[in-house]
Amino acid sequence: METFCQHIQIRDVDCEAGGLLLGSVHGTHMLIEQATVPTAWDKRFRYLFERMPFGHEAIAQSRWTTSQGTVRYLGEWHTHPEDHPHPSGLDRTEWKRLSTKRRDKRPTLAVIVGRKSLYVELVPNSGHGLVLTPVE
Repeated sequence: METFCQHIQIRDVDCEAGGLLLGSVHGTHMLIEQATVPTAWDKRFRYLFERMPFGHEAIAQSRWTTSQGTVRYLGEWHTHPEDHPHPSGLDRTEWKRLSTKRRDKRPTLAVIVGRKSLYVELVPNSGHGLVLTPVE
């Protein structure tokens, strides 16, 4: 939550931010242990965030290795410049792409950070998401 709060788009000049969600899986439960922060290679604009693989993937691989496979990729997060965020068509397309290509067939967690609440969706391997209750 600290990482999310540091990147909320409060001012009109603030660009979108985002990264990976890393953590562990316990049956049907996921424990988010880390949210990576934007890197210098990421593309950040007012209404667009494009995560580049450099940096994020190195962190994910390092965490996987040092945890002996218990800390893994759980999903993605990014911000929107709105109080109560909703996914765009591009967000949904990307989440579906990421979810369907997962080798472990686990659902992908997708989080959008707004100014007052979070949008959280669990996207299964089929690509059709389950919206979880927004958090304020």
